[in-house]
Amino acid sequence: MPSLPILVLNSGSSSIKFSLYEAGNGERVRLLEGAVDGIGTDLGKFWIKDAADKKLVDQTPAVPSRAVAFKLVADALKSGELPAPVAIGHRVVCGGPTVRENQRITPALIDEIESYSALAPLHTPIAVYIMREALRLFPGIPNFAVLDTYFHRTLPEVATRMPIPAEYAAMGVRRYGYHGISYESIIYQLQPNVPEKLIVAHLGNGASISAIRNGQCLDTSMGLTPSGGIISGTRTGDIDPGVLIFILKKIAEGTPNAAEAAEKLETVVSKKSGLLGVSELSNDMRDLREAIEAGNEKARLAVDKFCWTIARWIGSYVAELNGLDMLVFTGGIGENDIRSRAEICAGLGALGIVVDAKRNNVRGTAVISAANSPVTVRVIPPLEDLMIVNHVVRLLGE
Repeated sequence: MPSLPILVLNSGSSSIKFSLYEAGNGERVRLLEGAVDGIGTDLGKFWIKDAADKKLVDQTPAVPSRAVAFKLVADALKSGELPAPVAIGHRVVCGGPTVRENQRITPALIDEIESYSALAPLHTPIAVYIMREALRLFPGIPNFAVLDTYFHRTLPEVATRMPIPAEYAAMGVRRYGYHGISYESIIYQLQPNVPEKLIVAHLGNGASISAIRNGQCLDTSMGLTPSGGIISGTRTGDIDPGVLIFILKKIAEGTPNAAEAAEKLETVVSKKSGLLGVSELSNDMRDLREAIEAGNEKARLAVDKFCWTIARWIGSYVAELNGLDMLVFTGGIGENDIRSRAEICAGLGALGIVVDAKRNNVRGTAVISAANSPVTVRVIPPLEDLMIVNHVVRLLGE
């Protein structure tokens, strides 16, 4: 097979991350990675480094808009100094009820994904913009949408159906699940010895957890939107719907416009809650840990709430799986926050989850369970970009 450079684009609300892989001859070699951070500010950062971590680009430009940000990426990739991609894979958080399969991007597909932007309002609008720009700036190069929801397509109806009137279910209101590319990468790394009963906790600024049986998703914490499930950096997680009604009524007292009131409620749920809302300090676990050391009680409560919630979900999933063979921590907090892993697992001994303190004193890939633990506990960083490359290669061959 000839050279097959594949570009991966992963856009967020304030950043565009990208990587370039050589995927020819069955290989998967990362050639470079980079990002534009600080979109919407005068304090942007644009960097690219090669596989040896050598900086190829290191700039601090003003990045007032996503248009400026993506032009920086496109210009660098089209400069002739870097390998030109022959295909592009885009991480798409949610395609709604009608876009369930990974597939080649067309203008009509982008329009369809955009029509369900409300399901992932922090992610879909910029992803839609980047997909349109990629088609324009890289004419003739095939682009592919790789969905976070794809992994969760095996969820049974009892898990996906919301307890709401059928008219709303018909509109696509259901549990979709997110972080699917991350979960898929954990299964990929565990092969060929994927345990029958597996729980994976993807813990970062966005946090979720999934119950997986024989490599297929049985249940997952995030629901209609990424704000469901576990408390996250700025998101509520699952919450009594009466709380939302109460907050909405309070907002409506000073905001008679219904659409504006709904936007304000969405901001509360997705951007002002979670670790930030409880701590009144930060959504960053590192900041909260420092504050706890300094005696900040609100930071302590926020972290306790985070760990307590995850432990409850693990317990419920052990029941759903009728046992557990392995628990995996992944994501930024899951990989790097030693104390969160210890605190989450501290009360789970009755479920066979026993963590060894010395083994747990690590960041990155490791087995952290005690020698006598009936359940294996591991830390495995996700390989999301690699999974996107694998899907692109498969789709190119179809």
